[in-house]
Amino acid sequence: MENLRIERRRDSLGVVFDAETGVLTMIGSSYPENPVEFFAPLYAWLKEFIATVNCPLIVNITISYLNTSSSKCLLDFLEILDKHYEAGGTVALNWYYEENDEDMLETGEELCEDLLLPYQLILLPK
Repeated sequence: MENLRIERRRDSLGVVFDAETGVLTMIGSSYPENPVEFFAPLYAWLKEFIATVNCPLIVNITISYLNTSSSKCLLDFLEILDKHYEAGGTVALNWYYEENDEDMLETGEELCEDLLLPYQLILLPK
């Protein structure tokens, strides 16, 4: 599976997948201008990854702010991971947040609470 990079000048959310380590990192200070358009290639990539590769996937999320539509897109992404996990795939989800970012901690808890996928919310060191 090839490396993946989804970053646009106007978007402040970036996604990078390192095929060598199996780590997908999603990081940003805000939400994409058009979340549906932004997440479309990520959904397609994830579905192909799940269908063709049988190796562990580590997903690291560090986002400072999500709006309603980008939260929905991220939840759809997490649900694809959840189905893969339920089918016997290996997935680790790490959601990083800063000490003063209670909103993101709550958002992470809300988006993950109904998933069977194991996840951890991790406080970033100062």
